[in-house]
Amino acid sequence: MSAGALRSRLHHGHVGSLRNENHKMSGLDGMHEPLLGNQDYDGRHSEGRILDDICGEEQRNKHLHWLILFFNLIVEWIQWIANIILGSVLFIAQFLPLPGNIQNGPKWRLLEPELDPIQEARLRSLQQRLGVPFDRSQLEHQDALKQLWRLAYPNRELPSLKSELWKDMGWQGPDPSTDFRGGGFISLENLIFFATKYPQSFQRLLHKQDGKRSEWEYPFSAAGVNISFMLQQMLDLESEKPSSKAGRLFLELLAEDEMAFDNLYCVAFQMLDAQWLAKQATYMEFNGILKSTRTQLEQELSLSSVSSVKDLPAYSLLKR
Repeated sequence: MSAGALRSRLHHGHVGSLRNENHKMSGLDGMHEPLLGNQDYDGRHSEGRILDDICGEEQRNKHLHWLILFFNLIVEWIQWIANIILGSVLFIAQFLPLPGNIQNGPKWRLLEPELDPIQEARLRSLQQRLGVPFDRSQLEHQDALKQLWRLAYPNRELPSLKSELWKDMGWQGPDPSTDFRGGGFISLENLIFFATKYPQSFQRLLHKQDGKRSEWEYPFSAAGVNISFMLQQMLDLESEKPSSKAGRLFLELLAEDEMAFDNLYCVAFQMLDAQWLAKQATYMEFNGILKSTRTQLEQELSLSSVSSVKDLPAYSLLKR
């Protein structure tokens, strides 16, 4: 084969191989083309759908927001109208004769705004008593303390106004005057009333004769001062007119009994001792027992059948 023919053959073979390589490369490039057509068009189409979804969601949120506002407005209107109707009914009810079972019930009694002359006079008298502090320098107060000792221990010699013997009665120190504090002189009067009106109960509580007693008992006289103070708070007697539920109910008891506060004191003392025994309490639990006594007393005052202190269920615990 001549040199020219050889060069011609090599030239044509090289060109053919280049064509084959170009054909293969074009096939590989075709694999990178998008399967669903033009990629730019598809991106714009997707963005349009997303914008439509966002706009639709915003519209739904706006509609929901206004719906909630409208619903709340309707609820407020209903409550406003209901309050007007209820207020009108309660106002009119004060001037209408109601059936006995409603008129005598505790809810109706809370609507009575005015005191009759007897209630007014007795409330003012009681509040005057509440305003008198115990003063050991006054002979009247000293005599009252001595009277209490004689009622408690008729067969024992009267000690001086400062003596360790006063601790036997349940005062916390040798000088009883230091225990009165917020109870005032009326708390001493309450103890004297208890000893005079219900001597059997007084003696049993003083000497802790009922039930299984604690090794660390509550001091009798100091507890009595606390009961007096608790009643003053519960009945809201420091106000010109009691506004608490128990205070309003007490005013009806006061209309029936001038000594309703003193009688209620005796019931409360007996009730406290009964709870003390039931819960097997000790000295450190006294405040808790006093609170539970107040709760029970408030519940009994709320009974529709109660029109005097003697109607209280716990009154039956007292012994003369």
